[in-house]
Amino acid sequence: FLCPPDKRTDPWPLVYSPLPVTLIFLGYLFMIWAGSHLMKIRKPFELKTVLIVYNFAMVGLSAYMFYEFLVTSWLSNYSLLCQPVDYSTTPLALRMASVCWWFFFSKIIELLDTFFFILRKKSSQLTFLHVYHHGTMIFNWWAGVKYVAGGQSFFIGLVNTFIHIIMYTYYGLSAFGPRMQKYLWWKKYLTILQLLQFLLFFLHTGYNLITECDFPDSMNIAVFGYVLTLIVLFANFYYQQYLKKKQK
Repeated sequence: FLCPPDKRTDPWPLVYSPLPVTLIFLGYLFMIWAGSHLMKIRKPFELKTVLIVYNFAMVGLSAYMFYEFLVTSWLSNYSLLCQPVDYSTTPLALRMASVCWWFFFSKIIELLDTFFFILRKKSSQLTFLHVYHHGTMIFNWWAGVKYVAGGQSFFIGLVNTFIHIIMYTYYGLSAFGPRMQKYLWWKKYLTILQLLQFLLFFLHTGYNLITECDFPDSMNIAVFGYVLTLIVLFANFYYQQYLKKKQK
């Protein structure tokens, strides 16, 4: 049911103890509180160039991780339905563990999304959904790298990095300003894509809970419960943002 720490990833940066990610999380909450207070008396920052560079850098990182998840799982003959973790030190097993670490680290980098919202005084985008999603993903993937760097975990990384290529492309293009807006009519479909990925994860982990698979049930239960909260929050966001506004 429970699994021991992965000896390969334990010495890697930020993995051994939950203390570093906990401090990062507390720092994240403090940044939101202090930043929001400080920006009340300041004008919003103009971050056009910074946002273009940041978002397209994230497109590049997401594309690299997507490629690594795809190619490594393909070369390792991974199963989409049931894939135990390969804890060996073979090149392919370590390659998969390595991309899992990069995926975890990318969730820490993504906390900058919130920082930029604060600096630009985009308080309408600092929702509970945004803070909850960004703040909790670092813990989820810390646990993923600490205990199950590979196996079933690859599916979440594969799908999520693909969605993030599209998402950060959208944010990168929107950073160019109003003249880009006419090309960004597909924002609504981005939310639908995000919802679909969570439904996929829900079905994927749910299937593993009812079948015999040599992957820790504790991890599947954690992902199953977490994804359920994201489905509810994103469905509510979609309703409020698109359906309710349409009715009005």
